[in-house]
Amino acid sequence: MVDYDVDLFVIGGGSGGVRAARIAAEYGARVMVAEEYRLGGTCVIRGCVPKKLLVYASRFRGEFEDAAGFGWTVSQTSFDWMALIANKDREIARLEAAYGATLEKAGVKVVKNRAVLADANTVQLANGDRVRAAYILISTGAAPSYGNAIPGLEHAISSNEAFHLPEFPRRVVIQGGGYIAVEFAGIFAGLGSHVTLIYRGENILRGFDDDVRQHLRVEMEAHGIRVITGCKIAAIAQTGAHYAVHLSSGNHIPADRIMFATGRHSNVAKLGLKEAGVEIGNNGGIAVDEYSCTGRQNIYAVGDVTNRINLTPVAIREGHAFADTVFGGKPTKVDHTNVPTAVFSDPEIGTVGLTETQARARLARTDVYKAMFKPMKATLSGRDTTVLMKLIVDGLSGRVVGCHVVGEGAAEMAQIAAIAVKMGATKADFDATIALHPTAAEELVTMRKKTASYAREAAE
Repeated sequence: MVDYDVDLFVIGGGSGGVRAARIAAEYGARVMVAEEYRLGGTCVIRGCVPKKLLVYASRFRGEFEDAAGFGWTVSQTSFDWMALIANKDREIARLEAAYGATLEKAGVKVVKNRAVLADANTVQLANGDRVRAAYILISTGAAPSYGNAIPGLEHAISSNEAFHLPEFPRRVVIQGGGYIAVEFAGIFAGLGSHVTLIYRGENILRGFDDDVRQHLRVEMEAHGIRVITGCKIAAIAQTGAHYAVHLSSGNHIPADRIMFATGRHSNVAKLGLKEAGVEIGNNGGIAVDEYSCTGRQNIYAVGDVTNRINLTPVAIREGHAFADTVFGGKPTKVDHTNVPTAVFSDPEIGTVGLTETQARARLARTDVYKAMFKPMKATLSGRDTTVLMKLIVDGLSGRVVGCHVVGEGAAEMAQIAAIAVKMGATKADFDATIALHPTAAEELVTMRKKTASYAREAAE
């Protein structure tokens, strides 16, 4: 009988790894977690959580402006970037400590060290220690990608560095069109920067519903964000303390900071995967089956390192399912369909299910319900903004297969709508639900008139 040092060794102390470690320990497993940076991973340390705190900060500017319409006189305001960053750092430190306390309470041993696979059952730590484990879970997440090298790329930052800038930039150029790019564009613009967003595609947020993409772009431009599509940064030149950003179009833009938000890649390099017989999939992440198991039956992987759906709640669910499967005696698959998501742009996006394009490609008939309206708050504030709500319905079964919202509180609405979509609620179920008035969300249950209906064309 093989004598192992631990039952489970987790490489990576992010949300997925921490959840897996805690649940496995509660089942009675001897668990060790190795984290070379800080417990909490990207989401807690330099991702979702600090980003949302910065989003909150950026929205006060608009709140101060809107207050006048409601009778308030707001005296001169000022913004202190370093105070915000210091307060953010204190909160992140608190959360990191909470993660450590949770693991300690569960009996999990944490080592602050880099760990790699020596073979299928052995983990090599950077300090020279070797640990034999019955099972190994890889949850090393992902990191920012800069894309192709260009002259002056060393002057650019990623979202990692954006959380720790020593001073607030007045002119920011961001390359990218996904979650991170549009969110940081809103953050910097809301805090007072002149922001230019550069994206090589025809429109931002590829993969989202086309109406959502266009609506957000119009709103962003109305908020003073310059959006340039069909273009990319070709070179960056330093001119004193500032930079000249040269575009593929031949134009150039002055900037104090240049941020690249061109995607993320799975952290699979130099982990010893080949030595342990673990394969990389066509998507660049670790290849796993529906139980998150790699080709080696004792090695699993969860979260962004697998490059399936790179969202923190998905990693947590995968980590929990892994522990249930391996140590709880309850084989559990994670359902990756109808996962809700949000973009904390200004205004924010909340969405779940199929886009209109996806539905029309998959369903025999697709019905679309759409509403655009001025939010009640804007009637007195005078702010030029509109809310977009859209339901995608299976025209044959009546089931709501997609819900898309752009506007204040969109993320909160999408989380609740996701329950209905996951349960298979029909448009009739939505219609039978009494509206909660006055809210924006009531529009989701009062939309009665179809804006479009499509029959899928028969394949030739």
